[in-house]
This record gives sequence, C-alpha cells and structure tokens, in this order.
Amino acid sequence: MTPLRWFVLVESNTTGSGRRFCAVARRRGLRPVVLAADPGRYPYLAEDGVDHLTLDTGDQDAVDAACDRFARDGVAGVTSSSEYFIAAAAAAAARLGLPGPSAAAIRECRAKDRQRALLVAGGVAVPAFRVVDGPAGAVDAAGSLGLPVVVKPVAGSGSVGVRLCATAAEAAEAVAALLAGADERGTARERRVLVEEFARGPEYSVETIGTEVVGVTRKHLGPAPFFVETGHDFPAPLADAERSAVERTAVRALRALGLGWGAAHTELRVTRRGPVLIEVNPRLAGGMITAVVEEAAGIDLVACCVDLACGRSPALVPTRAAAASIRFLVAERAGPVTAVRGIPAAQGMPDVRAVTVTVAPGARIGELTQSFRDRLGHVITRAGDVARAAAAAESARAAIVVDQSPPAAG
Repeated sequence: MTPLRWFVLVESNTTGSGRRFCAVARRRGLRPVVLAADPGRYPYLAEDGVDHLTLDTGDQDAVDAACDRFARDGVAGVTSSSEYFIAAAAAAAARLGLPGPSAAAIRECRAKDRQRALLVAGGVAVPAFRVVDGPAGAVDAAGSLGLPVVVKPVAGSGSVGVRLCATAAEAAEAVAALLAGADERGTARERRVLVEEFARGPEYSVETIGTEVVGVTRKHLGPAPFFVETGHDFPAPLADAERSAVERTAVRALRALGLGWGAAHTELRVTRRGPVLIEVNPRLAGGMITAVVEEAAGIDLVACCVDLACGRSPALVPTRAAAASIRFLVAERAGPVTAVRGIPAAQGMPDVRAVTVTVAPGARIGELTQSFRDRLGHVITRAGDVARAAAAAESARAAIVVDQSPPAAG
C-alpha cells in the first residue's frame, strides 16, 4: 500500500478550527501531523489519534528540519490554524516549493502598528493611532487623539487585552497592564502598544479566500469597556451600497498589505465617514464564524484552506442560500457551577442547528479574562433570513442557564 502523504500543521488552535483541519486532511486522503512545543495543549491529538512531533516551533530552523523529515515520504501541504504560526508555516511551505502566503507579508500584517502604517500608505481609512511604550505615552496619545481611546497589544487575537478607555488615566493603566503581562499563549508581549481613536459604528468582518469575498459577517459585542464578541450573523444585514463599500475596503486592505493568498478575516466599523478598517487578520475567522458560514452558504472554509495548501482549487460556490447566527454563552463571574439548565429546551427550539455547553455541574469558572476565553458554549441557528436566524439564536441562548454557588461573603 502506498503510504499517505503528510499534511503538516505548525501548532494549532486551542479552540475552534484546529481539530477540523486534521479531520478535513484525513477526508482528503492525507495524514495530518501537528508540530507542537507542547502537544498537551491540544487534547484532540490524543482523542483523534493525530500524529504529532514535539519541537520548538518558535525556531524556524527546527520547523524546517521537521518538514524536511516528513518530505522524505511526501508532503502535500504545510500550514497552520494558529495566527501565531502562519508565517512560520508559510516559510516552511515556500522552502519545499509548496503553496502558501508570503511569510514576510504575514509578519508585517501581524504587527498591528506596522499593518496600520501600510494601510495608511495604501489609502485605506483606519482610526488615528499612536504607538507607545509606556503609561506616559498613553496619556500623551489620549490627549492628542481625543477620548475615548482604544488600547490594544500590537500582536494578539480574540480581543485579549483590548480595552476602551474613557480617561487618560484609564489608558495609562491599560498600557501598564499589557506591558506587565503575557499574551494568550503565555509569551511576553512586545514592548509596544497601540492607542487609537475609537471608531463609532456597527462592526462587521469580511471573510475572504484570496481576494474573493465569501461574505460579510455582522458582529455583536458585549458591554464596554471590553470587546468580547457575543455573537455573529451571516450574511450581515446591509444595504447593497453599504455592503459593496465594506467589501471594497477589505480587498483594498489585502492588496495594501501584500496579501491575497489564503484566508483572511478583516474587521471594520461602518462610521459616519464610511467603512473604517480596524484590522486585517491573515487567517480564518475565529468565533465559530466558519461554522456559521457553512450553515448559511454551504461553503466549508476549513476545507478551502486545506485544499489551497495542497495546490487544489477551493470550492467557493455557495450551495445554500440561507442565513445563520451564533450566540455565545458568556461567563458573568468566577465560581463553582452547581447546575446547567435549559439545554434540551434550547435544542428543541425552531431553527436551532447546534447547542454546545462546555461546563457541567462541579466545574469551576476561573477568573474572567474579558476575552473569548470567558465563553461557556454557544448556539447556532439557520433560517431563511438573518432576522429570523438572529432572533432564534437569542432565544436559544437565553434558555440556557448556568447556576453558580453564591459569591463568597466579603
């Protein structure tokens, strides 16, 4: 029997699409292998029997050497489902003569301060911003930009460390906290922080493969001062002219950044002056948006990425004309879980396609992070129009209640 060709993944998502990359590769007749510094971060490797190799994935030479080893038996593609390792995977793919994005363009894009500079040079509207290296710089930036301002790390994902600051003192405090902490993978942050103008208006994201727009997603956020995503609707309820303007802005941004191969998730806000680009993420959307797109349009974005990495044409023609929504169950406080109620009721509601809850009685919810890590589950719905899908998702989420022990006195 001819051995299966390897499909190499450099690290993985801890939640979301990482597991699906491996499943899709297997469906394509390939043998997935995950290169990881700590394979224990990904329980699905053991659960699904996925091959893995332990190495320092922060060392490009080590990644290249591992890919060379697998290339002896044949490598169909090299990629990553983790934003932090897409550039390393791209460099390894190029070295083997395999398809992939420009590693240099990915690195430039992932540094949000550098990304902003390139977007400005390309004529793309972005919030006014400053790059600071300490609390004093944050105070100066808040004064020049005008309050409120948004403080965010120059690298990261999932809204970790992003905060809306109403005063200069809050901005200084937020910058100091970022510089003293680590990112969501436990790595020390860059000694640079973005302080930017707050773009007022509803938020959307444009999902693209190459420079082809798959669709526009409406994003729902939790209460300020944080930017926790609480849900998504696809396709976004936009007038044709507004949708076209949002899509054009996203594609113009990709070109300004030297991107245009593979998946990108571009976030924008529609303000009084039109679409303002918040950031381009050179990867698939997180927040289960890929599942929502598949429900609504029948397009499997994970499969598109696997196919592209192997030199195959992605299947981007919609096979369904529906609408879909997701709403997240988000923790409100830390503490022990005593009961989870309402799951069967939510599952039985009209238009509900999936209900997932990741906590059970006896679990303990840790200290809140004000990011995607505070999610306790989700519901996904599908309907003939986006208003109905969104209403169904809201109702199903509201039916699920996570009971906790009362907070400790004092």
